[in-house]
Amino acid sequence: MKTFSEVRHISITIARSPAEVYAHAREPSNLPQWAKGLSGTIDFVDGEWIADSPLGKVKVRFVDQNRFGVLDHDVLLPSGESVYNPLRVVANGHGSEVIFTIFRRPNTSDAEFAADVDAVTRDLATLKDLLER
Repeated sequence: MKTFSEVRHISITIARSPAEVYAHAREPSNLPQWAKGLSGTIDFVDGEWIADSPLGKVKVRFVDQNRFGVLDHDVLLPSGESVYNPLRVVANGHGSEVIFTIFRRPNTSDAEFAADVDAVTRDLATLKDLLER
């Protein structure tokens, strides 16, 4: 029998076009501006994006640029674990809806999962503030 992870979908409406939101969010060098839960700094080293995260140095790998607003990315943790992060930008009227899906990782406590949800919620709010200035 297949076991499923607990999931949270976090979304935020941003009063900017999907193309503008997508262009800003897909640029890894912009992550420190809005994704503090992932990156305090980020550098392109030997063909890979390496971020200083709250969990230590991590590798961040985004899907290729696409016309569908898909910003899925894998984060390779110092432990070697790879965490898949689905992220989408979709049209919402004249603006955008940004949707992030968080899968609860195995052996994550309720408090740790809640902290992950809170971090992503703050990060998306920061992205909104940044892009709506």
